[in-house]
Amino acid sequence: MAKAPTDAGNGNGQPASKSEAIRGVLAQNPKFTSREIIARLAERGIKVSTTMVYYVRSKQKQASRRAKRERVAESSRQTGIKNPVELVLRVKDLAREVGGIRHLKQLVDLLAE
Repeated sequence: MAKAPTDAGNGNGQPASKSEAIRGVLAQNPKFTSREIIARLAERGIKVSTTMVYYVRSKQKQASRRAKRERVAESSRQTGIKNPVELVLRVKDLAREVGGIRHLKQLVDLLAE
């Protein structure tokens, strides 16, 4: 069974959990190595393992990847195109109208200038 937080912010300056303490050190300097993080926390009297540091870091990276995917999905929803296959088919039709993909690329390059 998990331990209850020792301090949920009652004023003595200690974090509520070891994971929270690790996140706090990472917030100060994300480039710290695991050993540096463990040393910083040991100065404050918090004993953590390297495994725990790696775990917290991996969860933070996982959360940032998830947030990035959500941002990309939201931006694609806002473009108004519900089906990417439909967009590709429309581009192919446009390429046929202008005389092939090479001509379409030339037109796009001219517009980009």
